[in-house]
Amino acid sequence: MESSKTSIKSWAEDDRPREKFLLKGRAALSDAELLAIIIGSGSRNESAVELSKRILSTASNNLLELGKYNLSELQTFKGIGEAKAISIAAALEIGRRRRSQENTVKKKISSSNDAFEILHAELSDLNTEEFWIILLNRANRVIKKSKISSGGISGTVADTRVIFKSAIDNLASAIILAHNHPSGNLKPSQADINLTKKLRESGTVLDIPVLDHIIIAENSYFSFADESLL
Repeated sequence: MESSKTSIKSWAEDDRPREKFLLKGRAALSDAELLAIIIGSGSRNESAVELSKRILSTASNNLLELGKYNLSELQTFKGIGEAKAISIAAALEIGRRRRSQENTVKKKISSSNDAFEILHAELSDLNTEEFWIILLNRANRVIKKSKISSGGISGTVADTRVIFKSAIDNLASAIILAHNHPSGNLKPSQADINLTKKLRESGTVLDIPVLDHIIIAENSYFSFADESLL
């Protein structure tokens, strides 16, 4: 293998991710080229872009899937040590936080899709279940979103007292429930149905209505309200 393949600097200028970024802008770069900038270099037999393409191919060329990889899984790729694995994970986390912040600030909830967009960045690429709530004011604008619990692959705990204490402390007028299904199956379990009923009844007593319960699996969601299950 020619040594010229091991360094970005030795490529034709149009093929160098950093130079391409400067000349054509970030939108001109592929996911693999952006990832190559993050990791900086490849291995003796593989350029940074080639290594990035290989990593992405194992995640079905899907950044959400790549976001599920832990540090140990990233380090199984030849050329990715601990430092590079941390750099990849940090970059993906920054992207997740940016999406999360863009979707939250004073947004008005008028549909289940609005609620999905608020929590998509938080729940779409997890390997374990988490339970979240969105707290709303009287105009159905977001006060805040809050993680209630995190659990295992097949379930997590949603404590009624914790949920409504958060709502009361933040003077919420209504709440939306949400959790993820790492399996990708959007169908609510009987436990999901029972929990939703219990929380809806508690909200009625406290005059803090539960407007919806969203189940998120990657880029899709299930809405209890849309399916008339509330």
